[in-house]
Amino acid sequence: MTIRTSRDAVAAAASYLRWLGFRDVVQPEDRPASGVDLRAPGLVAQVDPSTRPTGLRAVECLWLNGLSASGVSVFFSLAGYTPEARSRAAEIGLPLFVLDLTGTPQPVNNAADDLTAGGA
Repeated sequence: MTIRTSRDAVAAAASYLRWLGFRDVVQPEDRPASGVDLRAPGLVAQVDPSTRPTGLRAVECLWLNGLSASGVSVFFSLAGYTPEARSRAAEIGLPLFVLDLTGTPQPVNNAADDLTAGGA
């Protein structure tokens, strides 16, 4: 799936999460203020389709949303992550993925490698 729009990026992330074994992955009709793009039982995920690296605040907000939902938090970004965001994600064990323009997610950190290896 080629990434042309933000919806394409969200659809690619949803497909990957289903492939990992998460069931009933859905995208809310309207994007909530929390920034969470995808939900499933035990999962909250966010997709950043911007051309700027995802920052620390976005990673921490997603992590807090995952805690409140008692679920795993997973982040997907087209432009990668700032060093601060990567460092914090490593500290809290939040999986980070980068989506290339073909829609293929690549693990960025150990938590993402572990999720890819073990699945949902």
